[in-house]
Parts: sequence; C-alpha cells; structure tokens
Amino acid sequence: MRIGLLTEGGFPYLGGDAGLWCDRLVRGLAHHEFDVYAFSRSEAQEDAGWAPLPPQVARVRTAPLWAAEGDGVVYGRRARRRFLEHYGELAAVLCAPDRAPRDAHAAAPAPARAVARAAEDGSPRPGDGHGGTGPDAAPTAPVGSLAAPEADRFANALYGLAALAREEGGLVSALRSESAVHALERACRAPGAGQAAREARVPDLLAVAAHLERALRPLSLDWYGTDGLGAVDLCHAASGGPAALPGLLAHHLFGVPLLVTEYGVRLRTHYLTRPDASPAVRSLLAAFHGRLAAETYRRATFVTPGNTHARRWQERCGADRAKLRTVYPGMDAAPFTEVGESPECADPHTLVWTGRVEPAKDLVSLLHAFAEVRKEQPGTRLRIIGAPQGTEGTAYLAHCRALAAHLFPDEADGPHAVGDNPVSFEEIGGPGLPTVPHAHAAGAVTVLSSVVEGFPAGLVEAMLCGRATVSTDVGAVVEVIGGTGLVVPPRNPRALAEACVSLLRDPARRLRLGAAARARALELFTVEQNIAAFHGLYLETVARTPLRRARLDGTGDLQPFAVPAEAHVPGHWTTTRATPTWARPTAAAGARATEGVR
Repeated sequence: MRIGLLTEGGFPYLGGDAGLWCDRLVRGLAHHEFDVYAFSRSEAQEDAGWAPLPPQVARVRTAPLWAAEGDGVVYGRRARRRFLEHYGELAAVLCAPDRAPRDAHAAAPAPARAVARAAEDGSPRPGDGHGGTGPDAAPTAPVGSLAAPEADRFANALYGLAALAREEGGLVSALRSESAVHALERACRAPGAGQAAREARVPDLLAVAAHLERALRPLSLDWYGTDGLGAVDLCHAASGGPAALPGLLAHHLFGVPLLVTEYGVRLRTHYLTRPDASPAVRSLLAAFHGRLAAETYRRATFVTPGNTHARRWQERCGADRAKLRTVYPGMDAAPFTEVGESPECADPHTLVWTGRVEPAKDLVSLLHAFAEVRKEQPGTRLRIIGAPQGTEGTAYLAHCRALAAHLFPDEADGPHAVGDNPVSFEEIGGPGLPTVPHAHAAGAVTVLSSVVEGFPAGLVEAMLCGRATVSTDVGAVVEVIGGTGLVVPPRNPRALAEACVSLLRDPARRLRLGAAARARALELFTVEQNIAAFHGLYLETVARTPLRRARLDGTGDLQPFAVPAEAHVPGHWTTTRATPTWARPTAAAGARATEGVR
C-alpha cells in the first residue's frame, strides 16, 4: 500500500511527540510505502532537523503551524461573500449552546465550562470506569454534542472553506481579516447563542480568531491533488486536530479512507493547557475542537485510541463504538531484558521515581509520603530521576529540593543541598544512570505519584524491568498494570506511604508482582504487537474501501487487476517541489515549509 502518514510535531522531526512510535511503525512495515505529511510546532523543532528515514519513506512534505506570513491572496466580491457565509456558519455552530446527548448510554449533558472547571480543580466526576478522578477523568457526557443537522452545518462550513481555499489560492489573509472577527462577533451576539459566547469581549474574539486561523491553516495547503494525498491508498493521522484535517479533505475530495490514532485526545489537552483563558475563549475553542473531533470520528474508517481512558473521551466526543480499536503503544523490550531477568540485583531499600519533573507529577505528595515511609523503614532511600521541562519545571524542581531538605533537616548539609539526604535528585545520563533501564534497576519498587497522566510509559518501562510498582489511580494506570501493582488515590500521601511500606517489607511479594508485571508488558506493550495491529487495520481498511482508481477495458467492463501492486515502483523517482505561498521562508517569521524527496 501507499500510506499517507499525517503528523503534528512528531515524525520525522527529532524528539517530536509520537515520533518514536511512528518511526517504529514505518520501519516495521517495510513492505508498504509511506508519504509523510508533517506539521512542525516551532522553529527550534525545524532547526533540529529530521530523524534518519528508512527507504520506504518515499516523500516528506512539511509545513509550519507556529508561524506564517499572509498569503497575499485578495478576494473579489463574490469570494468575500462566500468566505463570510462559510466562516459565519462555522462561528454560529461554535456559539450554539450544548445539545442533548446523542446516544442512550450517555448521561445528562455537561456544558463545556463544567468540564473545564473540573479540569482546573481536580474535582471527581462519576462514571469514570475504574474510579479515576480529577482532570484525568473522562467526561461523563458528550462534550459539544451535535445533532445530525448541526454536525452537517459544521462539516459544510469546513469543506466550503476548503473549496474556497483551493479555488482562490489560500485562506490565511481572509482568516486574519477584520471581516472574520466581525463575523465571529455577530455569531456571538446572535439570538440563541450560548451564554459564554454572548459574554465574549474584543480580546476574546481576537484570541479565538487567531486560534481558528492557525487550526484551519491546513486547508490552504496544496497537498490535495492526484499527485499528493489523492494518490495514497490510506491516510493515517497520528493524532487528532490539525493533523487529521488533511486526511478529512483527502477523504472528502477523493474518497481516501482515514485511520486516526490518538494516544492523547486533543479536547482533553485543550482543557488541561488553557487554565488562564477567559470562559468565552475556553468555551468557543472547546466547541471547535469538539466539533472537529466529532467530524473526524464520523469520517474515519477506524479510530485507534491508545488506551481505554482515551477511548472513553472519544466515545463522549461522538466516536462510534463499532469503529474503535484499542492499540497500545509499543516499546522496544530488548533494552530492558537484562534488568528484567535479574530482579534480585535491585536495592531492597530504595524507591525509584522516574519521569519529567513538573507539577502534574505531584512530587510534593511523594516527598511527604516518603517522610512517612522513613518512620516505618528508617533505612529507605528515594531516588527521583528525571529532568525538568521549561521554566515551570525548573522552579518546581527547586521547590522539591528545598522541601526535601526541610523534611529531612538532620541529614542534609544545608537548606538547598542534597548531601546525605535520603532523597536524591538525578538525571538519566548522570553518574551510574546511563540509561532508563539502569534507573529502574536502582530500586526494588517504582513509584508513580501523578495527579494527571495519559498513558504511563514510565510504568511500562518499570514493568519490563520486572519491578513492583505503586501508582496513583489516574489516566490509564489501572488498565496498564492490570493487577500487577498497587494503586492508591491521587493526592493521598498516607495511602502512598502505606503501599510502599507493604512492598518494602515483603520481598517475596515484590518478586511475584514484578514477574507478573514483566509478563503482562511483554504480552501487551511491545513494538511487535503494535505493528501487527496496525498492519491488520491497514488491510481491513482498504478491504472495506470501494475501488477508487478503476480501469475499464475496451467494452467498458471493470478490470479489477489491471494495475497490480508491482505497477507502482516505490523509490526516489520524483523531483517535483511545491510550497504553499504562506509557508515559504520569510526573514520576519523564520517560517519554513519543506518538501523533501528521498
């Protein structure tokens, strides 16, 4: 097959989100050919370059979502009228109040603001499957639910804007115009608009219009043609949101089937990353992401969540259960083999925490829990292994260091020193910790203390290392460990301490749980199972798709085998280049769009 792989901030960029699993997928399916269509998220990401690409990647086309100059397209009167019609319709749908649930299994509707408030304060919500609470829990009712007529209104407006962009050469200038802001304002002030929309002020309207311009930027690309996405057999979007937009257009224009993979649901991310925005901005942007997600799920042949936690979000956003196939992320088990087969080498008096240092990991609760552990097991040590991310992470790490010195004053050399403190702060690559397996090998029990978590990759690493685990009940934790570790409520230091002490005092139990955890990880979370799952979905998707490039004989009869697979020769045979006007390099913005031909 010829697969159009759609990514945002990931493969083929170095260090991008989801870059590793995409790379493993492409390399594991060497008998297919991949055309990669990638959006970059920052200038630094583009400057870092691409990861080495395997030969089955025939072409890479990129465009930035982080900066762009105006496309210079000036609409005539008729084109302006069409733009305002479609954009106004899109805005009207976003301003509409929430509708009733679409399916019988849904609970009473929950306004977007209620879900957002729960995401901010961590308040529990019922109906979260295994009892997860806080911002990590799935919503209990459809978010931004649409009845069929409103779903069609959103889709018609979206595809109408896409058609206008194809005919006129782009949408960027129109989306940035005052006319767009005025259309958004009229929709917010119209009778029947939701309360949050009616409360929008000028700064709110400008913020929403700017976000919509960035999110709709893929509509202006020149990727949609018979020599682009129209030529692939299947589009595979590595995430929802803007990355899935090219797949939606390829499906709309050429009937190309769409497969969507989400290891993190875009709407959930929106709630967690915009705590300071006004209610009007949060409501309108949540409505947009909810409508876009619903349209994506409606058009996709299959939707593959990475865990049941993400699956619940997708169902509440409108995904048809018949289309959902859970595919766990795959990890390379080989680097963990030596540690996993030697559990007796672990220090029986050491707890290990690994991850990215940030407030969501709740290291403060972990440190207070460890103070309780030390009362019961005085010789225990805690190794916190991970690096901070950004200024917030750096400040949080400094706070945790000071707290550790305060909780154990008799063992620290000073208020900001580590010294003989039983808590150490380290990073991978430091002395004695060259790799992640070495980090997990440092202790007998691995601890996760997060209050927000998606798919806990660090827990899977610990499981592959054969380590017993103590975790908070957030995200997909219970689904991942499956009874092979201890689970406690989040933000409960006493429960966390009691679970750790119970394992520290029972070496036989630690070994049993560690062996069971390693067996479970090898069965469910390896690269091999991930690749096999997607290979099967690719075949099933294409098998369900009507023949799109049919060839007829002289009498007009269909020739189903006239173009065998051997007729398409993958490789480095094309040298054409095409760059959208708005994505060309500019000195002011430093934006780049690149088409790489391998």
